[in-house]
Parts: sequence; C-alpha cells; structure tokens
Amino acid sequence: MFKIKEKSSCRYDIVSMGEVMLRLDPGAGRVRTARRFDVWEGGGEYNVARGLKKCFGLRAGLVSAFVRNEVGLLLEDFIMQGGVDPEFVKWIDPKDAGMETRNGLNFTERGFGVRGALGCSDRGHTAASKMRPGDVDFDRLFGECGARWFHTGGIFAALSETTAELTIEAVKAAKKHGTVVSYDLNYRPSLWNPIGGKARAREVNGEIAKHVDVMLGNEEDFTACLGLEVEGLDENLSNIEASSFKKMISKAVEKYPNFKAVATTLRDVKSASLNGWGAVAWAGKRFYESARRELEIFDRVGGGDSFASGFIYGLMELNDPQKAVEYGAAHGALAMTTPGDTSMATLAEVEKLAGGGSARVAR
Repeated sequence: MFKIKEKSSCRYDIVSMGEVMLRLDPGAGRVRTARRFDVWEGGGEYNVARGLKKCFGLRAGLVSAFVRNEVGLLLEDFIMQGGVDPEFVKWIDPKDAGMETRNGLNFTERGFGVRGALGCSDRGHTAASKMRPGDVDFDRLFGECGARWFHTGGIFAALSETTAELTIEAVKAAKKHGTVVSYDLNYRPSLWNPIGGKARAREVNGEIAKHVDVMLGNEEDFTACLGLEVEGLDENLSNIEASSFKKMISKAVEKYPNFKAVATTLRDVKSASLNGWGAVAWAGKRFYESARRELEIFDRVGGGDSFASGFIYGLMELNDPQKAVEYGAAHGALAMTTPGDTSMATLAEVEKLAGGGSARVAR
C-alpha cells in the first residue's frame, strides 16, 4: 500500500512540523481560580512524533521555532525528555525577538462531568507563527538526513500566512524525496478567521491535500477545510456514526485520488468524563473499524494526536490497516487516562487493549 523508505537509509522514522507550547494545567481546578499549575509541553503535530517515540520506539524529529529564553529552554528540555530530536528547531535570539516574538502558552482545564474541557491558548506573535518558506533546509532534512514519514497539520498551517506557505513548501519537499506525508486537518476557526476564514482554509488545505498520503480529521474538518459535505451531517455534531463518515471519506478519495489512507476517531460525548470512543479508516480501497468502547476520561486533550501515532505506527511498521486503526484507538484511549497532552502508554499496554484486554490489575 505504501512505499516506505528503509530504516537504514534514514536518520528519522518520523518528523513532525508544528508549534509546541508550554501547557499550564490547574489540575482538578479552574484556570480562573488557580494558584499553581502543573507544567507540560504540547502541540497537535508534535504530540504525534512524541507518541511514536515514547510509546512505539521510533526515531523522531521536530521542525519548529522557539525564542532562546528560559521558557524556550524549558520546552527544549521537555522535548528532549520525550526523546524527540530538536536539531531542526529554529532558535530566535531574545535580543532580536523584541516585543514581537515569544514562546506560546496554553492553559488547559481537564473538565469533569457536565463541565467540558477548556483550552485558553496564548499564542500571539510566537516564534513558530513567524516561520516562513526558506527557514528550513528541507533538502538536508529529507535528502541528506532522511525521514521515512513526515507529519504536520492544520493548526500549524493556520498560525499565519507564512506558516501556510511553509507547510505547502514542506509537503512538496517531502514528496520530492520519497517521504510519506500525513496531515491532520484540525480546523480551528479562531486561527483561520484572522487570515481569511473558511475560504482561506479551503484554499490552503486544498493545495496541501494534493501532496498528502494519509489524511486525518473529523467531519467538521473535512467540511471546513476541504469543502466536502454529506447530507444529513450536523456540523456541530460530535457524535458521528461510522456510516456517515464513510460517505465523507468516499467523497474525499474521489476528490483527492492521491490519498492512500483516511481516518478519524468516533467520539460519543456523554459527559466530559464519559465518552464512547472508536475509529474508522479507509485504506487499500477498504474500510476498517475499531469497535466503540465506553471510555472514562481523565484528560481528553491529545487523544486524537495519540490516535494518529498509533494509526501511523500500524501503517508504517505493521503494514496492516486493521491493526493500525485498532492501535490508534487503543493508544488514544490510553492517552486520555493520564494528564497532559502526550501519551504515557507503553507498546505492551496498547497491544493488550487493542487485543481486547481489560483493566484488571497487573502484578
């Protein structure tokens, strides 16, 4: 299904490009009344690479940008603890940053019961949002160093006009060097509205989609970013059925025949603490599903990114779409049982859950 480079020919199995922010977490409390925060790192595209490194044992790298101050160095420390190579991070001297360039912060409440999770991103004028074509030596990254897989997404593309252009440059460069490209549409109205709204989102994502092998997203993402619509789907609906999304996928692969796989999670939100959780994917002209399970949520942020990690692992290493969707759903489920954006799961735990294992105590 995929022509993936040999491990021996590449430094990296996976490289992600995206913004990484410092996550400030008030624990069980609220941001508005907090007196202390737990600190993590997180970012939609980065989380995928970190999961592939920490849980699945693959060699991971990051393309991003930070201001070289104490916050930027803290982010670097988190990234290195996660085993992700920061060589392709662009560093901005704080003397040159002035009032216009900084590192981003993300305040995140976990939610509980009837109170949903809440994110408050403080990301204006960040170093990552200032990235532009020419900032990254993609010929060195994909050619000399080598990467088997490249992942990025619609959050990074929406940070600014220049990151949109850089994303297009990146996916073209990856394809030029024979690297598999995955992309998570991840539509965020708050990011796209200042730079042209849905019209601009569709223009940018439509161009990026022409160079993507594996497309990820939910029904709102496919409608907002690619202009694909299925009759009967409610744009505000989170409780989408697999049959409905299959119709959306069919439209997507008809419009973009370069897609080799398309996948989404299926989430039935009963409360912030209890979700139905599953996944559906299309690959090799067939559909594959992971059965839904009732999932108790500790921290839902990053569940979709962890699904992407497991799904990519199943395609890249196992060449098995059914295992890919099962590993993705299992990894996403496990990631939402622990705090922070990033997964604390092990491959053994993913394999156990994907194989129908229970939560009985392990001794």
